[in-house]
Amino acid sequence: MHFLADALHAMPTIARVVFVLGLVSAAGLALGHIKVRGVGLGIGGVLFAGIAGGHLAKQAGVTFNAEMMDFIRDFGLILFVYTIGIQVGPGFFAALRASGLRLNALALLMVGLSVAVTAVLAVTGAVPLGASLGVFAGAVTNAPALAASQQVLTEVGADAAVMALPGLAFAVTYPFGIAGNLFTMALVRIVFGIDPQREAQAFEAERRREVSALHTVNVAIRNASLDGVRLGALSTLPSLGVVASRLLRADRLMVPHPELELRVGDVLHLVGPRPKLDECCLYLGEPAEASLTTQGTDLKWERIVVTSNAVLGKPIAALNVQGLYGAVISRVTRAGVELVPSAALRLQFGDILNVIGPPDALKAVARLIGNSERRLQTAEMVPMFLGIALGAIVGSIPIFLPGMPAPLRLGLAGGPLIVAILLARLGNLGPLVWFMPPAANLALREIGIVLFLAVLGVASGARFVETLASGAGLPWMAWGVLVTAIPLLVTGLVARGVMKLNFLTICGVLAGAQTNPPGLAYANAVAVSEAPALAYATVYPLAMCLRILAPQVLVLLLW
Repeated sequence: MHFLADALHAMPTIARVVFVLGLVSAAGLALGHIKVRGVGLGIGGVLFAGIAGGHLAKQAGVTFNAEMMDFIRDFGLILFVYTIGIQVGPGFFAALRASGLRLNALALLMVGLSVAVTAVLAVTGAVPLGASLGVFAGAVTNAPALAASQQVLTEVGADAAVMALPGLAFAVTYPFGIAGNLFTMALVRIVFGIDPQREAQAFEAERRREVSALHTVNVAIRNASLDGVRLGALSTLPSLGVVASRLLRADRLMVPHPELELRVGDVLHLVGPRPKLDECCLYLGEPAEASLTTQGTDLKWERIVVTSNAVLGKPIAALNVQGLYGAVISRVTRAGVELVPSAALRLQFGDILNVIGPPDALKAVARLIGNSERRLQTAEMVPMFLGIALGAIVGSIPIFLPGMPAPLRLGLAGGPLIVAILLARLGNLGPLVWFMPPAANLALREIGIVLFLAVLGVASGARFVETLASGAGLPWMAWGVLVTAIPLLVTGLVARGVMKLNFLTICGVLAGAQTNPPGLAYANAVAVSEAPALAYATVYPLAMCLRILAPQVLVLLLW
């Protein structure tokens, strides 16, 4: 022990920080992999390893540069929330429309319960008001709430003794706030006998049902009034969101183009939503049993991925692939959702186009669209850092509310998250593309949350044992368990038992309403699904604002 302490003292400041955080991160990740009956700490193991490391470092008299540690902690948090925003951005607004009101109602319930329990503790004198603010912030794992508590106590003229209470209470209750979130998820899973893999499959099936899936049908033209009419003059198909991708005439398969004159007896292969296809059948003629496969013909079909900057943001009509190459785009897949390739649909990076035409035409369309595997696997660094910078600016904007002693801010957690969601939804701005390969996104996300937890654990560990040993921290810890557990358990049981929500969505709500990134990381590890991240991002903005407001309201009411 003395040898290690001497070695750490001899290290340069930066090397000492890197060594300890590397050791804590590795030990914490290993600890998180240990499971008892299928339940483990997951990414939360890094926090507990950090607490142990911080305590040992203090015993050995080893200190760390505070500004450096703060930077690493905050930058790790920014990386985590930014990559989450980029991941969920394309589907965020659809999820908000589909289930956002219910999920935010659960978040409001959870925040309201935690504020109510904290207010009871302060009013009854079980915990002094200053300490209760720290218990609230730590029990719901919200560092911005702690900062808001310090700010509002300064505004009301609290003395130095009261000002010190929130930070100590936060350090004691924070680890149990993390653990409580993880344990609640595990408890809901056990109580209701949930299989996370089945929940992931059910979520994907439900999301597909919410979107009008594309179908195909072969229609034989029997409407005599359409004989000799140009396909481009047939306004019924585009108005219904239906595309004709192939045409069979006298055993000859061809790509239909706008100037092609229809004949009674032609068979069209149509792509679109099922109800619209039925309308087209009634207008054009009747369903046909004829096969319009491209096998054995001079036509082929291929999936081509949009990776060329030259076509980003352009409508499909501007490409004119029918007129220039004799090919047709039959469908577009974006973020796992199939879209009708209407003339006005604007292309985004990563869109997958189903293209039908002669082989030479497909090669020409691929050159136009991009179809570069390398670009799909390359993370765009310039847009990423511009997005992070913009997120820092948005998070620093003061929001003035009537009656509040100080302005509110979204901070370094809320700002980058909201900016990333908006940029991912935008897709691109000229040559700047906010697309991140899944592997790169996952790597940056894991690095960010591990750094955040490692630093937080080391900082808390220096005071953790001392506060507990003095006896002052034990009541705070006990009350903090209530502030953590009651809202989590009530919300989790209501969400599953009453509202019958998907378990992975519930995990995202519990993590997001508690503004708890480790909880989201744990939920992501339970099953491979976007459900937790979408729910987290749906409730996080409202929850963060309420968590920051709550300490100020408590002080104004109870001081």
